[in-house]
Amino acid sequence: MYAISLGDDGAELRPLEPWHAEEFLAHLDRGREFVTEHIPFGSDVTDIPSARAKLRSYADLRAADSGGLHGLWLAGKLVGGVLFRVFDAEGGNCEVGCWLEPAGTGRGLVTRAMRILIDWAVQERGIHRVEWRASSGNEPSIRVARRLGMTRDGVLRESFYYRGVRRDTEVWSVLAPEWRAAHGSRGDR
Repeated sequence: MYAISLGDDGAELRPLEPWHAEEFLAHLDRGREFVTEHIPFGSDVTDIPSARAKLRSYADLRAADSGGLHGLWLAGKLVGGVLFRVFDAEGGNCEVGCWLEPAGTGRGLVTRAMRILIDWAVQERGIHRVEWRASSGNEPSIRVARRLGMTRDGVLRESFYYRGVRRDTEVWSVLAPEWRAAHGSRGDR
């Protein structure tokens, strides 16, 4: 399998597959409270079978060309990931997302990895619109969208009911011509 270096700090972007279930569960257990503060990702992963099922669901999406999951490793330890939550090559649209445990924060891992994913989506797959959704209260996620050169399209007011609270969802996007203009014809990794 491939491993893409994200810089001199030993960070790598790799596929996150069902056979990583044990490592994935340990990672979520380390950062569960932090990871699920704004998103429910991984909250249903509580044992090896549920970890394997979650990873298999994304492997199935990748096989159907409609999504995908990639892990972020720092010094050989899984600390988070980035994903194509939705991938519609025919329609030219995708939605990307991320999650991190505390050990992965403040290093630019998501921004560096997301540049690779977006570049691939735009340059290799012909995606026209890349969308990023984040709770209005999730400032780190919104900062990543800004660093990626995305434009805030708007706010879906009280659209996300989570942990007993209705939350606003910000929608950010970058279009292929904008991405190419900012990152060159093959992207700036």
